[in-house]
Amino acid sequence: MLRRLIKASAIVIGVGLAVAACSPVKMGAAAIVGNQRITIATLDTEVTNLSQAAAQYPTAVNLNAAQRTQATLTWLIRYQITEQLARQQGITVSAAQEQQALNQAVKMAESAAAQQGLTNATQTLILAASGIPPNTSDELGRYEAISNQYLTIANGGTAPAAGSAAATAAENKLNQAECQAAKALNIQVNPQFGALDFTQYQIVDAPVTVTRAQGPVKAAASPPATAPAC
Repeated sequence: MLRRLIKASAIVIGVGLAVAACSPVKMGAAAIVGNQRITIATLDTEVTNLSQAAAQYPTAVNLNAAQRTQATLTWLIRYQITEQLARQQGITVSAAQEQQALNQAVKMAESAAAQQGLTNATQTLILAASGIPPNTSDELGRYEAISNQYLTIANGGTAPAAGSAAATAAENKLNQAECQAAKALNIQVNPQFGALDFTQYQIVDAPVTVTRAQGPVKAAASPPATAPAC
């Protein structure tokens, strides 16, 4: 069962990095997730991995440098949230389950790509186009497998049929459980890289307060949800 590779990949990542500011995030950290630091060095390495993969498909992967950075940090945080979900819910998955979940997710993404006219899409292309460093495919497999396992548990022990009312109910339970996991982690993001929008668990541009010159007032975009709504 595909958890959210396609859904979570269909994200609009904010363009441009915010200016660094005073922050409780420790020096050298791109984010702090629970008691784990995602270091700037780690983020740089993974962005490089994503960039190298994206360079293989210049006509298919259209992410600029800022988008690659924010997308990479998004997924590094999502992986940690799902690990916390597993701890809270007592979920364990095997390496075989992780690989199976990854294979299913990629297969469905390939099908979706083919419907849009992109044939022979490789796993590397799918992940790069989704803003996922391909070398984190093992972590992505765990992300999918843990989520799938929760959906099965929430549905009474059987995987809910896609598109069914049972699937919707299980997804709602999973969304709430993810929110509780994210809340427990007290996630802090270095404003140099943006802010975490808890509606989709993605990094977006941090709100910036500026002095506005006189003139027509433009409609403001909806501000990101900067705290878990649970």
